[in-house]
Amino acid sequence: MPQKFQADCLPVLIGSLPLLDHFAAAELIMKSTPQIPLWAQLPNLSGEDMLTQFLDGMPGLENKPGLEIKNAKAIINTGMADFDNQLLDFYENYMAVIEGQKNIFNSRFSLSSKTAPGFFTLLDKIPQLSSVLKAVKGQITGPVTFCTALTDQDKRAVFYNEQVRDAAVKMLGLKAAWQIKKLAVAGCPVIIFIDEPALAGFGSSEFISITKEDIAACLNEVIEQIHQAGGLAGIHVCANTDWSLVMESEADIINFDAYSYFDKFYLYPDQIKNFMGAGRILAWGIVPTLRGEDIEKETVASLEASWIDKALQIEKLGIPMKILKSQSLITPSCGTGSLSLEHAKKVLILTNELSQRLQES
Repeated sequence: MPQKFQADCLPVLIGSLPLLDHFAAAELIMKSTPQIPLWAQLPNLSGEDMLTQFLDGMPGLENKPGLEIKNAKAIINTGMADFDNQLLDFYENYMAVIEGQKNIFNSRFSLSSKTAPGFFTLLDKIPQLSSVLKAVKGQITGPVTFCTALTDQDKRAVFYNEQVRDAAVKMLGLKAAWQIKKLAVAGCPVIIFIDEPALAGFGSSEFISITKEDIAACLNEVIEQIHQAGGLAGIHVCANTDWSLVMESEADIINFDAYSYFDKFYLYPDQIKNFMGAGRILAWGIVPTLRGEDIEKETVASLEASWIDKALQIEKLGIPMKILKSQSLITPSCGTGSLSLEHAKKVLILTNELSQRLQES
């Protein structure tokens, strides 16, 4: 079961940074969010995009962009002569880990230092922060985003192949569990964010044949693995979505863009009340990351006023402000990997200082 965690308006980052050096990224993270550090994704480096970092281990995999074949799009080739054997081997490995016959640390479900060096940098840095840690954070690409971005040899998203989708969901769940077991050395709660930008497209013509039930099943299977490994599960969506789907999942934390989409989020008052009433956590993406002009114009004072205004609306649903603050985290609205370094640093400073202001008020 997950360890008990008190949010108390602490600051947390989303993951990506516009740097090329993991040591520098870790130093910036530890300065900005020392109580809940995370491992950095540096998308400006080859092989550190959301798909590539978690591809290894999939049956039928061809082309790993940024690794063996640069700039090639990874595909799952279900037409391979030995695809069925690869799939069988995958499930045998999966069951061996689940049943305790195989050590997950020496399995296909581990992260690679080639594609996730930020994870191993965080592991090295944890001892420096042991006295102030409240939690540590990892991340996994969400199953919907992963399975709609990854295609087969016919350029069809693997989400529509139930067999491949099932393997992908199981793989992502165990890659999340692997992170939790590794990060347990920190001796504090481990949070894994499931990054699901694709959920912003739910209900659109692009995903018209994907059902709410399919999405819920995928998310909850990954969350179950996170919980069984002792971690806390968060879902991060950086735009608008069907928030009932997210809040009715088994997630412990919902990270939403409170800067741009609070009015859309607030359209689900019953789900918000139920979610908060169950003791779960809202991670407010209140610091803008989408537009440079927003980053430049905002101050700690302006963001504090904005957060209070929105929090008062949540309070009207019957959730006392004291409870709301104890069950809130403060985050940027999304990662900063696509920003200039100047803007990214300001986002991190605003996140840290706003968190401090809210904790003190």
